[in-house]
Amino acid sequence: MPEERKPNTGAPVTSHDGILQVKVPLPFPLRWVNAYLVPGEAGWTLIDPGLRTEAAEGLWETVLADQGIGWRSIERIVLTHHHPDHYGLAGWFQERTGAPVFLSETGLRQVRLLWGEGQPMTGQLMELFRRHGLPEELDGPMRGHMDGFVPSVSPQPQVTAIRAGEPFRLGDALYETIETPGHAAGHIIFFRPETGIMFCGDHVLPQISPNVSYLPGGIDENPLASYLASLADIARCEVRLAFPGHREPFAHLARRAQELLAHHDERLKAMQALVGEGGTAYEVCRASFGDRLTLHQLRFALAETLAHLIWLREAGRLRETEADGRVRYEPLQLTV
Repeated sequence: MPEERKPNTGAPVTSHDGILQVKVPLPFPLRWVNAYLVPGEAGWTLIDPGLRTEAAEGLWETVLADQGIGWRSIERIVLTHHHPDHYGLAGWFQERTGAPVFLSETGLRQVRLLWGEGQPMTGQLMELFRRHGLPEELDGPMRGHMDGFVPSVSPQPQVTAIRAGEPFRLGDALYETIETPGHAAGHIIFFRPETGIMFCGDHVLPQISPNVSYLPGGIDENPLASYLASLADIARCEVRLAFPGHREPFAHLARRAQELLAHHDERLKAMQALVGEGGTAYEVCRASFGDRLTLHQLRFALAETLAHLIWLREAGRLRETEADGRVRYEPLQLTV
């Protein structure tokens, strides 16, 4: 009988000087998210446990057994940000370990909007998408897609807030906490200058560009501006090894940050050109990303398109108009 293929690429557990990288499977093209186990005298610190799925639960049960780590040996659960592929298993782990779960206050606000009582973000996001051109026939399927995430983030954990700027312990070592908004409002990275170790979540990823989306709710009205500013800020850290949320740990964080800054500069130019004589964000999104997107991909592509168009509007490179409940973007008519 052939050996069963693992749901992710490569070995599911890799040790980096005692820090365990665990590749937790995802039912998306990304294929896995990195969780990390940091050892300490009082137990293990678990960073970003992953999306709750049967495959992920099974992987964790196997990994912990193979590593000789009991549930109660996990001392604390730490989240770089609130996105479901990082947050989803936090409550499941808390039930089994009794460990506190840590997340930024801004991240917790978004959790409540997304998956709290009544899921208010779903209605707000659907209204936003409709105003920006989402066809009526996609309203119902997109709403169902949003609601479908609830089982993957349940049960909800009890959360203790992380205060950015204050030292935070991972394992036995204190790390600087740096708020790096953009990919997610309230995103926190953990950096230890003495060793050059950084847990950077999804703020800087090797090989792929983190999604930067606009969401309603008044938390960040120009997320791409936030992202570009925090990228430039983090590029000044002297990082020996960065542990990202996706792909493999890497050593060239400053160079990668500069590459991402250049990428978004090109993307902004392309988005501005695609507006042409005027169009909705949905039209620009389809022109930029194509017509073969899944609902999951379309949601993020449209929200990312909005983030870029808002940046261009705020930079004075486009203007925004609204008529009959539809928002359009148009080139500015410059006068001499």
